[in-house]
Amino acid sequence: MKSIIKESLERSMSYEAYRALVKQLVDEHSNTGVSKSEELADFTKLNERRMKRWDKTIKLTEQAKRCMKDFQQNVTWLVITESWCGDAAHVLPVLYKMASLNDNIDFKVVIRDENLKLMDLFLTNGSASIPKLIVIDNHTGEVLKTYGPRPSEAANYVKRFKAKNGKLTPAFKADLQYWYNDNKGENVIDDIIQMLGKLQTTVCQQT
Repeated sequence: MKSIIKESLERSMSYEAYRALVKQLVDEHSNTGVSKSEELADFTKLNERRMKRWDKTIKLTEQAKRCMKDFQQNVTWLVITESWCGDAAHVLPVLYKMASLNDNIDFKVVIRDENLKLMDLFLTNGSASIPKLIVIDNHTGEVLKTYGPRPSEAANYVKRFKAKNGKLTPAFKADLQYWYNDNKGENVIDDIIQMLGKLQTTVCQQT
């Protein structure tokens, strides 16, 4: 596992580089990943607008900021994603905003289809679902926690719908986007602070 993670880290990019890549792909009407299609290129264009909006508007409470700054472990947040992934477009800007508050956190991004061995280590119920955050201890190389592909409330929302209807419908997927817009990243923020609190007891909990 450590060797696969190390190889993926060597191929990783900063959040800024990832955002630049997505903008370039929009200009080229293309997308990340092995499969290229009109639909995935259109999703990439839509996600660029989403990320641009969230980069400007994501807000953390003062308590959340203090919680992030209190985290003392030296870690890397490695996120597996693709430009066409709607969930990732909502989640990545929040994760980066949080990570940027703490110099102990190195934020890196990798493309799923270019790192399939890494993805296979972190499947969700057997599925290569993204985005997936892997928290890695920079001193030991150990994986401390993982997060994703969706924030907890959205994941429960999806689970309930699948249990009742068998699969996600286009109408449900549209509703999920509305949920992300209404939630404004708050669920991701709460989830991450709880996760960090389990790693380090001095990190405060959201109230």
